[in-house]
Amino acid sequence: MTIRVAHPRRPPPRSEPGAPLLRLDDLRVRYGGIEALRGVSLEVRRGEIVALVGANGAGKTTLLRTVLRLPGTQVSGSLSFDGIDLLSMETEDVTALGVALVPEGRGVFPNLSVRENLDLGAWGHRDRRAMEESTSDVVALVPRIGERMKQEAGTLSGGEQQMLAIGRALMARPAMLLLDEPSLGIAPKLVTAIFEAIRAIAASGVTVLVVEQNTKVALSSSGRAYVVRTGEIAQEGRSAELLADPQIQAVYLGALVLFYSAGPGPLIRRPPLVLTEGETAPSPPRGR
Repeated sequence: MTIRVAHPRRPPPRSEPGAPLLRLDDLRVRYGGIEALRGVSLEVRRGEIVALVGANGAGKTTLLRTVLRLPGTQVSGSLSFDGIDLLSMETEDVTALGVALVPEGRGVFPNLSVRENLDLGAWGHRDRRAMEESTSDVVALVPRIGERMKQEAGTLSGGEQQMLAIGRALMARPAMLLLDEPSLGIAPKLVTAIFEAIRAIAASGVTVLVVEQNTKVALSSSGRAYVVRTGEIAQEGRSAELLADPQIQAVYLGALVLFYSAGPGPLIRRPPLVLTEGETAPSPPRGR
Protein backbone atom coordinates (compact mmCIF):
# COMPACT_ATOMS: atom_id res chain seq x y z
CA MET A 1 0.00 0.00 0.00
CA THR A 2 1.00 3.65 -0.49
CA ILE A 3 0.85 6.11 2.39
CA ARG A 4 0.31 9.75 1.51
CA VAL A 5 3.30 11.70 2.81
CA ALA A 6 3.09 15.11 1.11
CA HIS A 7 2.76 17.82 3.75
CA PRO A 8 -0.03 20.38 3.17
CA ARG A 9 2.36 23.31 3.80
CA ARG A 10 5.97 22.15 4.08
CA PRO A 11 7.86 21.47 0.82
CA PRO A 12 9.57 18.10 0.41
CA PRO A 13 13.25 17.78 1.35
CA ARG A 14 15.73 19.36 -1.04
CA SER A 15 18.01 16.34 -0.81
CA GLU A 16 17.70 13.99 -3.76
CA PRO A 17 16.62 10.39 -3.12
CA GLY A 18 19.72 8.44 -2.11
CA ALA A 19 21.55 11.58 -0.93
CA PRO A 20 22.26 12.15 2.78
CA LEU A 21 19.22 13.60 4.56
CA LEU A 22 20.44 13.32 8.16
CA ARG A 23 24.15 13.71 8.85
CA LEU A 24 26.13 13.53 12.10
CA ASP A 25 29.83 14.29 12.18
CA ASP A 26 32.00 13.85 15.29
CA LEU A 27 28.92 14.29 17.49
CA ARG A 28 29.64 14.35 21.22
CA VAL A 29 26.87 14.42 23.81
CA ARG A 30 27.21 14.81 27.57
CA TYR A 31 24.81 14.43 30.47
CA GLY A 32 26.58 16.51 33.09
CA GLY A 33 29.91 14.76 33.61
CA ILE A 34 28.98 11.66 31.60
CA GLU A 35 29.87 11.51 27.90
CA ALA A 36 27.09 9.46 26.35
CA LEU A 37 28.18 9.79 22.71
CA ARG A 38 31.82 10.08 21.73
CA GLY A 39 32.62 11.26 18.23
CA VAL A 40 29.69 9.63 16.42
CA SER A 41 29.57 10.08 12.65
CA LEU A 42 26.81 8.62 10.51
CA GLU A 43 24.40 9.48 7.72
CA VAL A 44 20.89 8.45 6.74
CA ARG A 45 20.10 8.81 3.05
CA ARG A 46 16.74 9.95 1.81
CA GLY A 47 14.35 7.05 1.30
CA GLU A 48 16.23 4.34 3.19
CA ILE A 49 15.76 2.45 6.44
CA VAL A 50 18.80 2.61 8.70
CA ALA A 51 19.02 0.64 11.94
CA LEU A 52 20.96 1.48 15.09
CA VAL A 53 21.67 -1.68 17.06
CA GLY A 54 23.60 -2.38 20.22
CA ALA A 55 23.24 -3.24 23.87
CA ASN A 56 21.05 -1.35 26.30
CA GLY A 57 22.81 1.81 27.46
CA ALA A 58 25.04 2.05 24.38
CA GLY A 59 23.76 5.54 23.52
CA LYS A 60 21.17 4.76 20.85
CA THR A 61 18.27 6.59 22.49
CA THR A 62 20.55 9.52 23.32
CA LEU A 63 21.31 9.83 19.62
CA LEU A 64 17.61 10.05 18.71
CA ARG A 65 16.94 12.56 21.47
CA THR A 66 19.84 14.67 20.24
CA VAL A 67 18.55 14.67 16.66
CA LEU A 68 15.19 15.93 17.91
CA ARG A 69 17.00 18.47 20.13
CA LEU A 70 15.31 17.34 23.31
CA PRO A 71 16.74 19.23 26.32
CA GLY A 72 19.10 18.05 29.04
CA THR A 73 22.39 17.51 27.18
CA GLN A 74 25.50 19.39 26.12
CA VAL A 75 26.28 18.77 22.45
CA SER A 76 29.24 19.48 20.20
CA GLY A 77 30.15 18.45 16.66
CA SER A 78 27.95 18.67 13.59
CA LEU A 79 24.30 17.68 13.17
CA SER A 80 22.26 18.56 10.08
CA PHE A 81 18.99 17.61 8.42
CA ASP A 82 18.51 18.31 4.72
CA GLY A 83 21.56 20.55 4.87
CA ILE A 84 20.17 22.61 7.77
CA ASP A 85 22.12 22.89 11.03
CA LEU A 86 20.06 21.47 13.90
CA LEU A 87 22.31 22.30 16.84
CA SER A 88 21.00 25.85 17.10
CA MET A 89 17.36 24.74 16.95
CA GLU A 90 14.67 23.92 19.49
CA THR A 91 12.62 20.72 19.29
CA GLU A 92 9.62 22.44 17.70
CA ASP A 93 11.85 23.80 14.94
CA VAL A 94 13.17 20.32 14.15
CA THR A 95 9.67 18.83 14.02
CA ALA A 96 8.63 21.68 11.71
CA LEU A 97 11.32 20.51 9.28
CA GLY A 98 9.57 17.12 9.10
CA VAL A 99 11.24 14.96 11.76
CA ALA A 100 8.90 12.83 13.90
CA LEU A 101 9.73 10.56 16.84
CA VAL A 102 7.97 7.42 18.04
CA PRO A 103 9.42 7.21 21.57
CA GLU A 104 10.36 4.15 23.55
CA GLY A 105 7.35 3.03 25.57
CA ARG A 106 4.95 4.32 22.89
CA GLY A 107 3.85 7.45 24.77
CA VAL A 108 0.17 7.33 23.85
CA PHE A 109 -2.32 9.34 25.91
CA PRO A 110 -4.16 6.52 27.73
CA ASN A 111 -7.29 8.47 28.70
CA LEU A 112 -7.87 9.85 25.21
CA SER A 113 -9.55 7.88 22.46
CA VAL A 114 -7.63 6.34 19.59
CA ARG A 115 -9.04 9.00 17.27
CA GLU A 116 -8.00 11.81 19.61
CA ASN A 117 -4.47 10.40 19.82
CA LEU A 118 -4.26 10.35 16.03
CA ASP A 119 -5.58 13.90 15.71
CA LEU A 120 -2.89 15.15 18.10
CA GLY A 121 -0.27 13.92 15.65
CA ALA A 122 -1.53 16.46 13.10
CA TRP A 123 -1.28 19.38 15.53
CA GLY A 124 1.53 20.96 13.52
CA HIS A 125 -0.62 21.53 10.42
CA ARG A 126 -4.24 20.83 11.42
CA ASP A 127 -5.22 20.57 7.77
CA ARG A 128 -8.57 18.80 7.80
CA ARG A 129 -8.21 17.13 4.41
CA ALA A 130 -4.70 15.86 5.19
CA MET A 131 -5.91 14.60 8.57
CA GLU A 132 -8.72 12.59 7.01
CA GLU A 133 -6.40 11.19 4.34
CA SER A 134 -3.77 10.20 6.89
CA THR A 135 -6.36 8.64 9.19
CA SER A 136 -7.58 6.57 6.25
CA ASP A 137 -3.99 5.52 5.47
CA VAL A 138 -3.32 4.51 9.09
CA VAL A 139 -6.49 2.42 9.17
CA ALA A 140 -5.51 0.74 5.88
CA LEU A 141 -2.08 0.03 7.34
CA VAL A 142 -3.46 -1.20 10.68
CA PRO A 143 -7.13 -2.21 10.33
CA ARG A 144 -7.41 -2.97 14.06
CA ILE A 145 -6.86 0.72 14.79
CA GLY A 146 -9.90 1.54 12.68
CA GLU A 147 -11.99 -0.87 14.74
CA ARG A 148 -11.06 0.93 17.99
CA MET A 149 -11.38 4.62 17.10
CA LYS A 150 -13.67 5.43 20.04
CA GLN A 151 -11.82 3.22 22.51
CA GLU A 152 -9.47 4.72 25.10
CA ALA A 153 -5.86 4.20 24.04
CA GLY A 154 -4.93 2.82 27.46
CA THR A 155 -7.18 -0.18 26.90
CA LEU A 156 -5.29 -1.32 23.78
CA SER A 157 -2.71 -4.11 23.87
CA GLY A 158 0.97 -3.19 23.83
CA GLY A 159 1.28 -3.99 20.14
CA GLU A 160 -1.82 -1.97 19.29
CA GLN A 161 -0.50 0.98 21.27
CA GLN A 162 2.78 0.76 19.35
CA MET A 163 0.92 0.83 16.05
CA LEU A 164 -1.14 3.76 17.31
CA ALA A 165 2.06 5.63 18.20
CA ILE A 166 3.42 5.02 14.70
CA GLY A 167 0.10 6.10 13.20
CA ARG A 168 0.11 9.28 15.29
CA ALA A 169 3.57 10.13 13.94
CA LEU A 170 2.36 9.56 10.37
CA MET A 171 -0.43 12.08 10.93
CA ALA A 172 2.27 14.77 10.97
CA ARG A 173 3.25 13.82 7.38
CA PRO A 174 6.95 13.51 8.34
CA ALA A 175 9.86 13.46 5.94
CA MET A 176 11.81 11.38 8.44
CA LEU A 177 10.60 8.97 11.11
CA LEU A 178 12.67 8.13 14.19
CA LEU A 179 11.61 4.97 16.04
CA ASP A 180 12.95 4.05 19.47
CA GLU A 181 12.67 0.33 20.32
CA PRO A 182 9.39 -0.38 18.48
CA SER A 183 9.48 -4.09 19.40
CA LEU A 184 10.08 -3.58 23.13
CA GLY A 185 7.61 -5.65 25.16
CA ILE A 186 5.67 -6.73 22.07
CA ALA A 187 4.61 -10.29 21.22
CA PRO A 188 6.68 -11.79 18.35
CA LYS A 189 3.71 -12.01 15.99
CA LEU A 190 2.98 -8.31 16.39
CA VAL A 191 6.67 -7.44 16.03
CA THR A 192 6.48 -8.89 12.52
CA ALA A 193 3.44 -6.73 11.75
CA ILE A 194 5.14 -3.62 13.13
CA PHE A 195 8.21 -4.03 10.93
CA GLU A 196 6.06 -4.82 7.91
CA ALA A 197 4.36 -1.48 8.54
CA ILE A 198 7.75 0.25 8.85
CA ARG A 199 8.82 -1.13 5.48
CA ALA A 200 5.56 0.07 3.91
CA ILE A 201 6.13 3.54 5.39
CA ALA A 202 9.64 3.69 3.92
CA ALA A 203 8.39 2.45 0.54
CA SER A 204 6.00 5.42 0.51
CA GLY A 205 8.91 7.86 0.70
CA VAL A 206 9.50 8.41 4.43
CA THR A 207 13.12 8.06 5.53
CA VAL A 208 13.43 5.86 8.64
CA LEU A 209 16.01 5.65 11.42
CA VAL A 210 15.14 2.87 13.86
CA VAL A 211 16.77 2.03 17.19
CA GLU A 212 16.20 -1.61 18.03
CA GLN A 213 17.59 -4.17 20.49
CA ASN A 214 16.15 -7.05 18.47
CA THR A 215 19.17 -7.15 16.22
CA LYS A 216 17.93 -9.89 13.90
CA VAL A 217 14.66 -8.10 13.17
CA ALA A 218 16.40 -4.74 12.76
CA LEU A 219 19.02 -6.04 10.35
CA SER A 220 16.45 -8.07 8.41
CA SER A 221 14.26 -4.98 7.91
CA SER A 222 16.85 -2.29 7.06
CA GLY A 223 19.22 -1.56 4.22
CA ARG A 224 22.14 -0.30 6.29
CA ALA A 225 22.99 -0.36 9.97
CA TYR A 226 25.34 1.01 12.60
CA VAL A 227 26.41 -0.92 15.68
CA VAL A 228 26.69 1.39 18.71
CA ARG A 229 28.92 0.31 21.58
CA THR A 230 29.52 2.46 24.69
CA GLY A 231 28.79 5.71 22.89
CA GLU A 232 30.78 5.00 19.71
CA ILE A 233 30.13 3.49 16.30
CA ALA A 234 31.78 0.06 16.49
CA GLN A 235 30.69 -1.25 13.06
CA GLU A 236 28.69 -0.10 10.07
CA GLY A 237 27.67 -1.50 6.72
CA ARG A 238 24.99 -3.22 4.72
CA SER A 239 22.52 -4.87 7.06
CA ALA A 240 22.66 -8.22 5.25
CA GLU A 241 26.45 -8.30 5.62
CA LEU A 242 26.29 -7.44 9.32
CA LEU A 243 23.64 -10.12 9.84
CA ALA A 244 26.05 -12.71 8.42
CA ASP A 245 29.04 -11.44 10.41
CA PRO A 246 30.15 -14.11 12.97
CA GLN A 247 31.08 -11.43 15.51
CA ILE A 248 27.62 -9.83 15.28
CA GLN A 249 26.03 -13.27 15.54
CA ALA A 250 28.07 -14.13 18.61
CA VAL A 251 27.51 -10.87 20.47
CA TYR A 252 23.97 -9.87 19.46
CA LEU A 253 22.19 -12.90 17.98
CA GLY A 254 22.88 -15.60 20.57
CA ALA A 255 25.29 -17.49 18.34
CA LEU A 256 28.10 -19.37 20.05
CA VAL A 257 31.35 -19.20 18.11
CA LEU A 258 33.51 -22.17 19.09
CA PHE A 259 37.29 -22.19 18.97
CA TYR A 260 39.06 -25.55 19.16
CA SER A 261 42.74 -26.06 19.74
CA ALA A 262 44.40 -28.59 17.46
CA GLY A 263 47.67 -28.61 19.37
CA PRO A 264 50.45 -26.16 18.61
CA GLY A 265 49.45 -23.41 16.23
CA PRO A 266 46.44 -21.11 15.80
CA LEU A 267 42.98 -21.84 17.14
CA ILE A 268 40.49 -23.24 14.65
CA ARG A 269 37.18 -21.42 14.50
CA ARG A 270 34.11 -23.48 13.79
CA PRO A 271 30.97 -21.94 12.22
CA PRO A 272 28.65 -20.13 14.65
CA LEU A 273 26.05 -22.25 16.40
CA VAL A 274 22.74 -20.77 17.45
CA LEU A 275 21.56 -22.64 20.52
CA THR A 276 17.86 -22.96 21.19
CA GLU A 277 16.40 -23.26 24.66
CA GLY A 278 17.54 -26.44 26.37
CA GLU A 279 20.51 -27.08 24.07
CA THR A 280 24.11 -27.12 25.22
CA ALA A 281 27.31 -26.54 23.31
CA PRO A 282 28.98 -29.68 21.94
CA SER A 283 32.23 -30.85 23.50
CA PRO A 284 35.46 -30.31 21.59
CA PRO A 285 36.71 -33.28 19.56
CA ARG A 286 38.82 -35.81 21.52
CA GLY A 287 42.49 -35.08 21.61
CA ARG A 288 42.03 -31.41 20.84
